[in-house]
Amino acid sequence: MNELGKMLILIGGVAVVAGLILMLVGKTPLGRLPGDIVIRRDNFTLAFPLATSILISAVLSVIFWMIYRFRQ
Repeated sequence: MNELGKMLILIGGVAVVAGLILMLVGKTPLGRLPGDIVIRRDNFTLAFPLATSILISAVLSVIFWMIYRFRQ
């Protein structure tokens, strides 16, 4: 039961952090960067956030690289 409690606390913490990040992302230009593709037609909208995806990938790569580097 002790492990289950720890896991539930961890999941709750991750959910809180994810919620805070989502609240902050709404105030940033993510999804509206130059290079993000948006196609609007009569009854159709296609949004492909290419530049945002590359930026997020680069930031996550650096974060995970630093975590890996400092754990050794």
